[in-house]
Amino acid sequence: MNIFGLRPRGDLWTGVAIAAAVLAAPIVIPIVAAAVRPVIKAGIKGGYLLCDKGRELVEGAKEMCQDLAAEAKAELNAEAEAE
Repeated sequence: MNIFGLRPRGDLWTGVAIAAAVLAAPIVIPIVAAAVRPVIKAGIKGGYLLCDKGRELVEGAKEMCQDLAAEAKAELNAEAEAE
């Protein structure tokens, strides 16, 4: 007796379907893998490009912040010298 009330159906067609899947797997899996490989490869390449663009944007923002900090420091030094 099963607690959840679930039990597999053990009829003839279930067995035929499982046997067909087992026999077809060595043929189907390489075909599917060959078809999916370019898609996965393109996704990885896109990820690398996105990462590189993100690094460029971060470098630009970092440089801009450093320039602003240098300008602010120069202005403070100029004001201190003027006093």
